Amino acid sequence: MLDAALIKECAEPSLKPAIVEQFVNAVGSPDPLAITVKSGGRLLLVPKARSANEAVEIIRQNVGHAVVRVGLTQFPAGVGASDASELKPDLVEPCANLRMGTAMFAKILRIVTKWYGNPKSEEVFPQIFDDAVYAWKTGEFEGESVFQAEDPGGPVAEQPNSAVERDASTPADQPVEPAASAQPNVHDAGIRIDLSRIGGQH
Repeated sequence: MLDAALIKECAEPSLKPAIVEQFVNAVGSPDPLAITVKSGGRLLLVPKARSANEAVEIIRQNVGHAVVRVGLTQFPAGVGASDASELKPDLVEPCANLRMGTAMFAKILRIVTKWYGNPKSEEVFPQIFDDAVYAWKTGEFEGESVFQAEDPGGPVAEQPNSAVERDASTPADQPVEPAASAQPNVHDAGIRIDLSRIGGQH
């Protein structure tokens, strides 16, 4: 659970706090020093960093020949850096990592929103959000590298205030019917047919 003050102070302001939280829950790590290293689709084991400086050393050793994700948002280390020596400890500093991660995610949301034709309805947002999360995890959307891609600008699709998982087919102002339980209780069904006149009884 992300701290609301951290979101308010550090997250990209164009994203609503509920969306920031959803994003970090979907892709991030509760440990600000978390480092994930993947090469050829395989997860490589790296020592656990105990400090920001240790984390940067591990990142520098792996960036360039593996995909390295770091911090609260599992930000792709090395994006925008031409040399490993440019990588700084603020990559794993919670506020800086959240700021960079949410700014990058907002750009990816704009890329996906544009591809969808800039829809105005918030009902389309869960699908756009899912596609953007997938693009964040894979680094690609429609064959384009999203981290290096140019920001198309423009709006992010209309973001609901509440959780993204709300059923997209249910209008916001309509109560959601509770799902019927798998084993319906016969006694709860109530009588639907008047049987009192069968056999001539009144």
